[in-house]
Amino acid sequence: MKQSRAMSLVEAIANVAVGYGVAVVTQILIFPIFGLHTTLAQNLKMGAIFTVVSIARSFALRRLFEAIRVRSAE
Repeated sequence: MKQSRAMSLVEAIANVAVGYGVAVVTQILIFPIFGLHTTLAQNLKMGAIFTVVSIARSFALRRLFEAIRVRSAE
């Protein structure tokens, strides 16, 4: 069954939303080990930037693999 573009986007957003929370918590725990001291607001902003990039990456890769699957099925 072919996955629609809309569902690819929903899947990518859900995946990255969970990753966003993990990333922010990881930044809060790991940055101080490396001498980086940031505020919660800064961690949230950095996480947001990485989230946008991750959504675009996940969506593009999903569409690429879907195109490969469809071509190989033809």
